[in-house]
Amino acid sequence: MTDPTRDRDEAGRARSARPRDALGRPLPYGEPGEPRAPEGVVRTPQDSLREAQDLLDAGRPFHAHEVLEDAWKTGPDDERDLWRGLAQLAVGLTHAARGNRAGAGTLLARGARSLGTAGEAAARHGVDDAGLVRWAARLGAAAVGDTPMDLTPPQLRAG
Repeated sequence: MTDPTRDRDEAGRARSARPRDALGRPLPYGEPGEPRAPEGVVRTPQDSLREAQDLLDAGRPFHAHEVLEDAWKTGPDDERDLWRGLAQLAVGLTHAARGNRAGAGTLLARGARSLGTAGEAAARHGVDDAGLVRWAARLGAAAVGDTPMDLTPPQLRAG
């Protein structure tokens, strides 16, 4: 039996309709929030990378993660590690920006592992997988250590 007090989408799946801030944190109902990225949008890989980079550059890594997660869920099987890794890096940056150092370290390490196996798919789309793994290692080390975290977003594409 479904709970009629829970927010649901058109298909009946539980979905929070609460507004969110730029880092994806829920705000009280009625507060102005950031526009949400629609879920399940099928984009070309280049559109996904461009939109995610624009969101990262605008300080909205949570929203970039939503775009990258769509690519992960809708893309071909041989690209899953690439898109999963990129989405996890965006979530790691989100946690770092929220001050959740432990969560940031965990997600950045997870994303780097996924990207470490993305090879051909990363090259196909011009993704700087090696550079992103280095970036994740630096931010992850700062997150689990006691040093300041550089929250400058990474460049997803090489060059």
